Amino acid sequence: MQAKAKVKLSRSLGIALTPKAAKYMERRPYPPGQHGRGRKKESDYKNQLVEKQRLRAQYNISERQLRNAYAEAVRRTGKTGENLVSLLESRLDAFVLRAGFARTIYQARQFVNHGHFTVNGRKVDIASYRLKAGDFVQVRKKSRATTPFQLAAAGAWAGEVTPAYIESHLEGLIARFLAVPERKQIPVICDEQLIVEYYSK
Repeated sequence: MQAKAKVKLSRSLGIALTPKAAKYMERRPYPPGQHGRGRKKESDYKNQLVEKQRLRAQYNISERQLRNAYAEAVRRTGKTGENLVSLLESRLDAFVLRAGFARTIYQARQFVNHGHFTVNGRKVDIASYRLKAGDFVQVRKKSRATTPFQLAAAGAWAGEVTPAYIESHLEGLIARFLAVPERKQIPVICDEQLIVEYYSK
């Protein structure tokens, strides 16, 4: 997805998916298009659909991937919506982003797919790989000298606060997934209950 398309998607969903989109939305905090500033009547279905699209966009996943994650969330004990977000947050590409190894979720997926990471010492190049509590994720030795990871080691992409479920050592380009996170710990913007209602129909 090109930069302009990401900005447009961000504006339509009301969330910044990239740093560039965040800057753009500060200047134009309304949806794109001729009627972006006007009020729109929104049905329950529309609200549910938007929340689903928001969650998909923040994890850069397909509809099929989200449906599969939802099906697993239903099978687990506890609240389905919270289970869903926790499952998605356990993906390797999401971890790479949160740990400060990548600037955006798009870049995180690209880095994983190109084989730049190991999990517990073994190369993993599947973005959807699900981490378990205690797993160590590290940038591979041959990748550490490249510019993106030198920037990461310097803290260029680290958030203001590292989530409590991640122990990150950027200088060494290694991080640990401490535990499957609770919903309140996960920095994604969505009302997961509306997503549950969408899929429950």
